[in-house]
Amino acid sequence: MERDLYEASPVAVIQTEDLFGQVSYAALTTGEAYGRLKIIQGAETVSARDIVVYRAIPNTLSHVAGIITEVPQTPLSHVNLKAQQNHTPNAFIRDATTRPDVLAMVGKYVHFVAQPEGYTLEEASSAEVEAFLESIRPKEPQTPPRDLSVTAIAPLTELGFADSNSFGAKAANVAELGRFLPTDMSPEGFAVPFYFYDGFMKHNGFYDAAVAMMAKPAFRDNPQTRESELDAFRRKLRNGTTPAWMLDALASMHHSYAEGTSLRCRSSTNNEDLPHFNGAGLYDSYTHHPDEGHIAKTVKQVWSSLWTYRAFEEREFYRVDHLQAAMGVLVHPNYEDEQANGVGVTKNIYDPNWRGYYVNVQVGEDLVTNPPQFSIPDEFLVADLAGEERYEIQYIRRSNLIPDGHILTREQVFQLADMMGRIQGHFRLLYGVSPWDRSFAMEIEFKITADGRLCIKQARPWVE
Repeated sequence: MERDLYEASPVAVIQTEDLFGQVSYAALTTGEAYGRLKIIQGAETVSARDIVVYRAIPNTLSHVAGIITEVPQTPLSHVNLKAQQNHTPNAFIRDATTRPDVLAMVGKYVHFVAQPEGYTLEEASSAEVEAFLESIRPKEPQTPPRDLSVTAIAPLTELGFADSNSFGAKAANVAELGRFLPTDMSPEGFAVPFYFYDGFMKHNGFYDAAVAMMAKPAFRDNPQTRESELDAFRRKLRNGTTPAWMLDALASMHHSYAEGTSLRCRSSTNNEDLPHFNGAGLYDSYTHHPDEGHIAKTVKQVWSSLWTYRAFEEREFYRVDHLQAAMGVLVHPNYEDEQANGVGVTKNIYDPNWRGYYVNVQVGEDLVTNPPQFSIPDEFLVADLAGEERYEIQYIRRSNLIPDGHILTREQVFQLADMMGRIQGHFRLLYGVSPWDRSFAMEIEFKITADGRLCIKQARPWVE
């Protein structure tokens, strides 16, 4: 019936590919930067002195001066979230790697400006690059808080927002979701405290090894050497010896799950998911499968990701003490065969004066945060009208992975909007933000599970 009315309607229908197919430029994060312009071919080493050009959206990215991609981006990709956090200009420029104005500057120091109406690339000096870099870095060293007095793995039901200094903000915020969201709408599991990471590092002498590594002149001065040394250091961590007491505690947690359960082990550090610093995409999470033996294997993989090149470069830029950084681990059953996954912001990011919610969602397991090449999600706003017909959905563009229609039903969108409203109100109080402050919002990650349930799997302050 609705399909017949749709096809008979006199209103012209414009498809997503028609609307956006002619767009040749879009600035997702405006601003300026100085650095060396590089076209990235494969897994090249990049640094805070590079303005990078990608043919596709990279899954991971260390700290860079500026970002250009040849394919369109969404505002909620990890690349753009990091760009917003770091005030890094980030733009889509169609056919950037073949444009004469771009090619003329490759390999040179440039001044890159991305504005809504267009971009400029002008040659710059190495002195300008160094001066700009120092001008945007913090002036003083930073020490992230870590509480090592909590020595036991804890179920999420016993944790909450106040436990971030012991378990990390990701685990603490997920635990907090379980306190006020309906049953089964947030992950149920455990959190491994910073104490375990610290004990593992001390047991193996890895802190001393890190100090020696960072003291090498070649490590300090050469990004390629730094990346190679960090790769080797992570291998040492993954192969490190786990103390007997730690093996027992991790095994006890593992045995609380039914035999055959795959467990998702997620990074939860003391320098991510924070106000003004989201740390999107810095660290790695892994799934522990039933045939992999002791769960310590996977936990060590998560711990080792504290020392990825991209994470190290981010901390170095912000003058964060690497030895005070700490990794907790959030553990819960893995979601398999989900119907959809998405990211949302609990405000209208295009017009904060118009109350509503912004959502990107993609079908199946294609991540919105790290999308495959050429994958376009459903992108829409949910206006909160506060009337009898409370919500109005306004689609900005449609997923290119389904033939027609939308990924979420109206009922699912309305349920998601209800939960986003609750999350906004609850965390606003916890962060001590005035209800009149329209800049505050929470960013969430969610899934529609294989059986059609909404699950909110992460919540953190939105960083603009």
